[in-house]
Amino acid sequence: MIPNVADILIEALPYIRRFYGMTIVIKYGGHAMVDEQLKEDFARDITLMKFVGLNPVVVHGGGPQINLVLDRMGIRPRFVRGMRLTDQPTMDVVEMVLGGKVNKAIVAQINQQGGKAVGLSGKDGGLITAKKLQILHQENKSEPPEIIDPGLVGEVTHINPDIINTLTEQGFIPIVAPVGAGESGETYNINADLVAAKLAIALSAGRLVLLTDVDGVLDSAGSLISSMDAKTIRKMVEDKTISGGMIPKIECALDALENGVKKVQIINGAKRHALLLELFTDSGIGTEVTK
Repeated sequence: MIPNVADILIEALPYIRRFYGMTIVIKYGGHAMVDEQLKEDFARDITLMKFVGLNPVVVHGGGPQINLVLDRMGIRPRFVRGMRLTDQPTMDVVEMVLGGKVNKAIVAQINQQGGKAVGLSGKDGGLITAKKLQILHQENKSEPPEIIDPGLVGEVTHINPDIINTLTEQGFIPIVAPVGAGESGETYNINADLVAAKLAIALSAGRLVLLTDVDGVLDSAGSLISSMDAKTIRKMVEDKTISGGMIPKIECALDALENGVKKVQIINGAKRHALLLELFTDSGIGTEVTK
């Protein structure tokens, strides 16, 4: 039996009431950022969240868009442990694409749906202070790890949430490009998952939602785990049930939970209206991680 519209709204009501006034940080990336229908769905979801009393804050990636521009310029991207090695020419492209093209496109899409989005770089209002990230890379356990210089890849040292709080209080939806400033004014490219987690902590967010290209955390049989705690997820990392690209997201989730964020949700952004289905339905669609 297909539920009617009234049933759907009634199911959503307790969640709308629970989340009313709550800050929810959403990391937006993956396939959801390149598919035209999914981009429109995301903009509608964020706008609806704001209109029913939530305070969404979006941190976006933009890897495919950056790679496209780099390719046109004849610059070959290089990665270590999922981190883009970033020299100055690459950093110029990253800042231009993330802070310009991608950020403003997301802002425009949300505004077209009736929201009031404002685009920010982490350099605006002293939002994100960063330092160079040191990467330890070990090919063979019998040899000492190698220290790799990633160039202008940064890690967050401080978040100043004042500009986000001011915008949110005035009814705006902040859209943040994951770029930060060093103490000497240099610009750093920072992993968007990491920025989202640190921002959620600084804002005392009730939820951190990570959009991915998979359904969530899967068990050893490949089945979705709908809910789990931090202890269980650490064990799954140790026994390698969780591996690969999911590990950095799990590390960000655990960091957020250990520092005051109530729950982290990992969902498949390739599903239409993934945010609304996860936040406002009984079953949800992804994995919910609690402390």
